[in-house]
Amino acid sequence: MKTKIILDTDPGIDDVFAILFAEAHPDIELKGITTIYGNVTIENATRNALYLKQKFQLQADIVTGASKPIVRPPVGPTVVVHGEGGFGDVNVPAEVEGQADPRPAYQYIIDAVKAEPGEITLVAIGPLTNLALALQADPSIVDLVNKVVIMGGAFGENGHRGNVTPFAEANVHDDPHAADMVLTASWPVVVIGLDVTEQSFFTRDYLDQLRDNAGDVGQFIWDVSRFYLRFYSEKVGLDACHVHDPSAIAYVINPELFTLREGPIRVVVDGVAEGMTIQKIDDRVYPHDEWMNQSPQQVAVTVKDAELLELYRHSIINYAVRLK
Repeated sequence: MKTKIILDTDPGIDDVFAILFAEAHPDIELKGITTIYGNVTIENATRNALYLKQKFQLQADIVTGASKPIVRPPVGPTVVVHGEGGFGDVNVPAEVEGQADPRPAYQYIIDAVKAEPGEITLVAIGPLTNLALALQADPSIVDLVNKVVIMGGAFGENGHRGNVTPFAEANVHDDPHAADMVLTASWPVVVIGLDVTEQSFFTRDYLDQLRDNAGDVGQFIWDVSRFYLRFYSEKVGLDACHVHDPSAIAYVINPELFTLREGPIRVVVDGVAEGMTIQKIDDRVYPHDEWMNQSPQQVAVTVKDAELLELYRHSIINYAVRLK
């Protein structure tokens, strides 16, 4: 049985990897792509999503989301990682075919989960503003979603604590207030954070093989990855890139790739540790405890990286065959 998902995304380079993965795998029905600022401006995010829909004949609705965080000042697009337009060296035309759904993303999410209660999984791979706005507008949706899967956060497992500050991951840091709202809501959440996404790598050789074996899809992934790999080489010191956003899709397809740890989560919303995610994993009762009355959520702490990489490769190659 297919898992129906709405993918909330700020289409930069690794978002491309994730969107095509979701479209490629036969166990996922990609119903909607809601866009969010983050890697790019909201205008570029929606244009990039419409471009992918046009290029790969996606059936998903494209819906424009929030342009800024709920409280904090915007951080701005991560041009150094994803390029000016979000797809690295690949330029998206100023005018693309198709139109976005007229509803704001938060309303689209509310309408979708009400239309199919218990059937839709929300997968968020950018800042969490759209999900927080949906919660604010209609708190009842916590009982209507199947699950919420988030690529974001870092909990110190496997030595991974942050990528934009020493203790904060980019998606959470972009809107920590939204993240705290989403992670403390009573819906079931699985967090796929840096603890596991930085344990998997797309190497140059891996991406070269996709280019050679996965037709136009593999070529496009290879093309957008050039800028990303330069960033990783020059700024991070790696001859490969981490598998961030596709890891959230991999969890939806095969949860057994990951080991999860349960406990309530809070997000630091200001100060030097802004965007830090902290999970309470003991049952001790403390005199002062901002975690005690919050819903327990799941955090991924280990990943079967070789199996994840093979799942991705197999999915994209089979997808390329279907597109011929």
